[in-house]
Amino acid sequence: MRRIRIEKVTLNVGCAGDLEKIERAKKLLEYLTGKKPVVTKSRKRSTFGIAKGRPIGVKVTLRKGDAVEFLKKALGAVDYTLRPSQFDENGNFSFGIKEYMHIPGVKYVHEIGILGLDVCVTLERPGYRVKKRRVKRSKVGRKHRITKEEAIEWVKKELGVKVAG
Repeated sequence: MRRIRIEKVTLNVGCAGDLEKIERAKKLLEYLTGKKPVVTKSRKRSTFGIAKGRPIGVKVTLRKGDAVEFLKKALGAVDYTLRPSQFDENGNFSFGIKEYMHIPGVKYVHEIGILGLDVCVTLERPGYRVKKRRVKRSKVGRKHRITKEEAIEWVKKELGVKVAG
């Protein structure tokens, strides 16, 4: 029950309301993952000068085998190196890729142009379902939560990442 695993990997491209960039970002995420991307919309009345309900970015969520496979490729873009500041208190971590061509095995596509993306990794343990289920939802116990230190050790051991910091 203490075994840590990857729940999901979320890829996000922020477009700041530029519709042409959103179309390119959709093509990019579909090209990288083979999955259909989702357009994210602003939630508040005015987010950075963008009205509520306007498209501001594109994202794709990968789970299970797809998530692990993509994460290993994406870590190659940052030379398998992360900083401790890229981990949060719940053990999740994220990193940015400046240009998608930095991912090993990915070629430049003229229609897409140059775009970067954020990769966010959510970790979990068996038993985390209790905080998401619909009936009798409850909290994950304090001792069962993943700490920042545990996540750093897991990333070093399982993915071979150097945490320099």
